[in-house]
Order: sequence, then structure tokens, then C-alpha cells
Amino acid sequence: MPTDSNNSNSFSARDFVPYKEKKGEEYMNDKQKDHFRGLLLAWKNELMEEVDRTMSHMKDEAANFPDPADRASQEEEFSIELRTRDRERKLIKKIDSTTELLGTDDYGYCDACGVEIGIRRLEARPTATLCVDCKTLDEIKEKQVGG
Repeated sequence: MPTDSNNSNSFSARDFVPYKEKKGEEYMNDKQKDHFRGLLLAWKNELMEEVDRTMSHMKDEAANFPDPADRASQEEEFSIELRTRDRERKLIKKIDSTTELLGTDDYGYCDACGVEIGIRRLEARPTATLCVDCKTLDEIKEKQVGG
């Protein structure tokens, strides 16, 4: 796992190195769980840093523009940033619950059918709870109901 010089327990998602499975290796062993724990923590740290940047940006850029169009543009920009941060806040909660799930033997297995989700899918979306097939069926059902 890549590490930064300040904290040996975390790494940046930008420095991500895919997990190399060994032949005959047991699925979701301790080494794999540690890999995903590090990936989740790095993702959460990056989201938290983005929250801090947004707060600083909004404080620094807040101005009372005399022109109503400028004021409206700034308010719209802040509104979009806050909506994005709200989505990220929900993602952070999902990352936290997934990190807790790593402590159990349920992480990495599909909630619907129980098969292995797979290392590569989990690396693409560490919070995934469905295998590709069940997720595809879920999306088809959603499309049929939602139109």
C-alpha cells in the first residue's frame, strides 16, 4: 500500500495501486481487507479535505456584490458547491458503514445473492454491495418502474 510521509496508515487514492491476487489466495483475507480499508480511508480523507476547501472558499469569496447578476451567480455557485458537499457527506456515511462492514465476514459478498463481488469491482467502487449481475437487474427494474 502506498503511504505518505505524515501518516503510515493512510494513502492517497491518487497513489492507488491495484491489489495483486496470488494464485489460490482466499477471497477477502486479512490482506485484502487491509487493502480496502486503506482505500476507503484515503477516499474519506480526500472528501474531508474537499469539505475544508469548500468552507475556506466560501468564507474567502463571500462578497456582497452591488450588481444583482453577480450576486446571483455567486449564490448559484455556492448552492452547487453545497449540494455537492451534501452528496459527499452521504458518501462519507456510506464509507463509514462499509469500513465497519470490513470487520465482519460480509464485506465483498453480494447482499442479494451472496456471491463474491470481486476484487476489481470493489476497487472501482469500494462501497458496492451488489455483484455486477444483481446490480444490472436492479438497474433494469429501476428503469422499468421509473420510466
